[in-house]
Amino acid sequence: MSMKFNGVTIIFNVADIERTRAFYAEHIGIEFERYDEEDGSAYLMTKIGQEVDLMVFKGDPKPGNTPNVVFGLGDGGIDTLVERLATAGVEIVTPVSEAPGGWFADFRDPDGQTISFYQSAEMPRTLT
Repeated sequence: MSMKFNGVTIIFNVADIERTRAFYAEHIGIEFERYDEEDGSAYLMTKIGQEVDLMVFKGDPKPGNTPNVVFGLGDGGIDTLVERLATAGVEIVTPVSEAPGGWFADFRDPDGQTISFYQSAEMPRTLT
């Protein structure tokens, strides 16, 4: 089964999102939009080209924890894909879990890198 991807999101965990926002605007010319969540947390987001999103969350900025690469699933099917990976012996780091506006899951590639999938809540979680 082949999956249709609808973009890539690169997520950085940083100590201070406003400091990061100012740095990217001043030194690189990338402008982020801030999103405030109901739980009091916030994140930054911008689009790089048509298919790459860049997001910034407050979190542990140590190498190995950031950046995270997230593949967007254009047709959904996150449950089907994660089940297929688990059956093949791939380490599932985070099972399918709720995320803002959808679902995500993390797994490790053959070199131990954590890679993520994300799909909109509007898409079906299983595919045949």
